[in-house]
Amino acid sequence: MRRCRLLVLASASALAGCASFGGIAPQSTLQDVATLDSGKALVSSSPADWPDTRWWQAYGDPQLDALVAAALAGNPDLRLARARVAQAEGYAQSAEAATLPRLDAEAGFQRTFQTQQEFSPSPEFAHTYWKSDLLLRASYALDLWGKDEKALDSAIDTVRAGEAQTQAVRLSLATAVVQAYVQLSMQHSLRDVLVANLDRQQQLLDIARRRREAGLGTELEVNQAATPLPDTEAQIEQIDENLAIGRHQLAALTGQGPGAGDAIGRPRLALDHPAELPAALPAHLLGRRPDIVAQRWRVEASSRDIEVAKTRFYPDVNLAAFAGVASLNLSTLVTGSLADIGTAGFGPAISLPLFDGGRLRGNLRLQSARYDEAVERYNGAVIGALREVADEISRQRSIQQQLVLNNTALDSARLAEQQAEQGFHAGLTDYLSVLNTQSVLLQQQRNRTQLIARQLESHAALMAALGGGYQATQEVAAHGEPQ
Repeated sequence: MRRCRLLVLASASALAGCASFGGIAPQSTLQDVATLDSGKALVSSSPADWPDTRWWQAYGDPQLDALVAAALAGNPDLRLARARVAQAEGYAQSAEAATLPRLDAEAGFQRTFQTQQEFSPSPEFAHTYWKSDLLLRASYALDLWGKDEKALDSAIDTVRAGEAQTQAVRLSLATAVVQAYVQLSMQHSLRDVLVANLDRQQQLLDIARRRREAGLGTELEVNQAATPLPDTEAQIEQIDENLAIGRHQLAALTGQGPGAGDAIGRPRLALDHPAELPAALPAHLLGRRPDIVAQRWRVEASSRDIEVAKTRFYPDVNLAAFAGVASLNLSTLVTGSLADIGTAGFGPAISLPLFDGGRLRGNLRLQSARYDEAVERYNGAVIGALREVADEISRQRSIQQQLVLNNTALDSARLAEQQAEQGFHAGLTDYLSVLNTQSVLLQQQRNRTQLIARQLESHAALMAALGGGYQATQEVAAHGEPQ
């Protein structure tokens, strides 16, 4: 009973003598998405479904499906993210162990020489002996202030953040593969345009030569007709270089060497989709974006770390016990009776933070600043997510209008080019008119190819901005400011 009173008195004295954490608190607050102006771009008159987890299959290209699957299986960045999750799990396991009792076995055998002067009263002579013991030691931290439990909660939140971040890496990787594949498709289409243009240029050169031979044309016209061919051939060579680099990029994304890109054939992409958004987008987006969910778990982990830092201002009370055998004679340790050589002990151990030179306050200030950093990263992720969705919706709507205008311009350019070629063939116009109309037609064909590629890329970016089919399996706990 007397020991219990002493323990209570010691704890009370320790609390009175503890360093103070007053005046140190986080400064940042979580962004309320309801206070953000979503803008007109995020308003949908006919709400669509959220993306499917295999949203890239909407492009209808089996080769693309296989490349994404290979990337998700073999990319080093994804394996790196998984390794980080495994590290966090190991840390959480260690944190959990701190909340449980501990039992250790200990054996010690020490040969010691002691002189006469080391004993009081001194023996008649110095001698050498064995100091031996076999013990079991048990200890348990009472965790009166919840320090170990809060540290475990922080570690678990860190694991959850890592798991969500791994999903964010998967989404980013799939998006990168799709967009690289779209670029490869665009380069093929641009090559088709240039090859067709080169064929027309060759035909016009043949016509110019025949006109010269018939006395109807001049050497100047032949030279004018021959001039564009080398440049067009150089552009085709540039496209071939781009195709090779694009295949290498896709091979790297799948975690393979550049040689694997040689087997990638021409893409066959087809996509028919409206630019629609899910209902109640801003609020639901918070649980659909893995990067936002990861940041939210980091905020929770940082909040727990502040609580842990505060508990360090209070005394720790640990219970310790040991039992075993001990002897100054090695043979007695084996043959002696338990009554003669048995030993045991039990008692509490209290650590008191009385003066630490500001270490505890410095640590609390550090954890509070880390919490502020986590909150602002979360706020930035929320604002960035809404911006990305709005950007892609605006981009898709603009591209759709540009395609309508491009269709009109392309029809006019084709007609003008046909009329100029017919006039040149009949000797009614010079070759300069043909060159001008060819240049305009080529530019409009390029514009259309690039617009289609941008539309396909924007679809991938929109799917990623909407979370790519991810949905948080466990809601983040309601946040409260640390006290």
